[in-house]
Amino acid sequence: MSTLSDLVIAHGRSTPEDIEWMHMLVGDGQLLADLAFADIVLWVPTDDGFIAVAHSRPSSAATLFYRDIVGQSIRPEWRQQVTEAFETGRIVDSSAPEWYEETPTRVRAVPVLRRLGSSSAKTTDAPIAVLTRHTNLSEARTPGRQELTFNDCANDLFAMIATGDFPDLGAPSGPRRGAPRASDGLIRLDVEGITTFASPNALSAFNRIGFTDELEGESLAEVTTSLLTGHTAIDESLPLVVTGRAPWRTDVDVRGVTISLRAIPIRNRGERVGAIVLVRDVTEMRHQERELITKDATIREIHHRVKNNLQTVASLLRIQARRSHSDEAKEALGQAMRRVAAIAVVHDTLSEGLAQAVDFDTVFDRVLMLITEVASSHNTTVRPTKSGTFGVLPSEYATPLALALTELVTNAVEHGLADRSGEVQIVAERTGEMLSVKVIDDGVGLPEGKVGSGLGTQIVRTLIQGELGGAIDWHTMVGAGTEVTVEIPLRYLSSSKA
Repeated sequence: MSTLSDLVIAHGRSTPEDIEWMHMLVGDGQLLADLAFADIVLWVPTDDGFIAVAHSRPSSAATLFYRDIVGQSIRPEWRQQVTEAFETGRIVDSSAPEWYEETPTRVRAVPVLRRLGSSSAKTTDAPIAVLTRHTNLSEARTPGRQELTFNDCANDLFAMIATGDFPDLGAPSGPRRGAPRASDGLIRLDVEGITTFASPNALSAFNRIGFTDELEGESLAEVTTSLLTGHTAIDESLPLVVTGRAPWRTDVDVRGVTISLRAIPIRNRGERVGAIVLVRDVTEMRHQERELITKDATIREIHHRVKNNLQTVASLLRIQARRSHSDEAKEALGQAMRRVAAIAVVHDTLSEGLAQAVDFDTVFDRVLMLITEVASSHNTTVRPTKSGTFGVLPSEYATPLALALTELVTNAVEHGLADRSGEVQIVAERTGEMLSVKVIDDGVGLPEGKVGSGLGTQIVRTLIQGELGGAIDWHTMVGAGTEVTVEIPLRYLSSSKA
């Protein structure tokens, strides 16, 4: 399904700033739908009407639109109402219940104005879109106090949307993971910060952190302050959130329980008249996040220690090679040292970040530095060059590929360019389905049709064909030199990883 940006760019007439504002509004579409007990649809103007670019279904009531409405042109029965709201800049309610697929509905069209700046009271001269609320009347019943309060909150937000006061440009754009929802708990504050309504879930959340009385009629700031007495680590934004003065989020951690609070100031023509505070018990979620952080740190430390151990092994092999009196033994120990060092480079890169994937271009640039030592030991000057990009690879593929390419480049230096100067080119080409790497040298070349049978060649075949499910081909260039082509199917790697 096309994204909001794709649909607006393809059909609408909106600016990048308009699209960003609509993204912010859609980010709170679920909140609006839950508060209004209705479907919320966002429409943008086109040359021949309006097109739906976003839709939020209520979790608190039955949806009207069981089929996806995003991307569809506006229905004739809503067009006049939406057009009027767009042209006049006023909220327009349907005069009588309308029918949608044999279901009675009530529709409200809300013009969407965009504020020009967080510190400016100016808005766009005309609406940039229209938001519609579609209420299902087939389940009409006598509403309780909570439903009435939720609807009042929704109406306040709709009025703010029509004047450019919502969404709030001053709100930080933090992660939405764990963000409180209307169903998690809602507290309504007046302009003085006194609680006029607290949903049962909100009251339960405060009960869990030690408040045993009724919240209504109490100052939320004073209640929270009393619960935090003796706690030294307090978020500096907390007073602004619990008084409803700023559109921020904060966590309150008391008695091993963590509740997340989000304040939404309610404004009337720019003047604050109250606030909505959403409440959610996020204790388990924060516990899981702390565990993940601990595990990530542990994994990074393991990679760091593995790297150190491998470097120690490489150093021991180097020392042993220097003390060996046999040229063959020196060569074998030197090759083993370089193989261990290549693996250490991958673990060193993994120890620097949280993701278990590496930027292989960075890894390979560091691997190429090992080639200088190989060249110096064979009385040659080698100019290794790399073109193209490898991209990001999962760690289980970065290690065998780094080791295999180390072997190929080392072979090019040792056998193709021994006792002479030359160039080794590494050409990487990555598409959506294939990673292709060519190692080209301008050395003496191989007899056509003959490939070495040494340990290095066996290692390369095992790594490329066995572990990576790829293919490898050696052939002599026209004139002189050798070209080795490695192809690794990325689709195969992705399915193997899954």
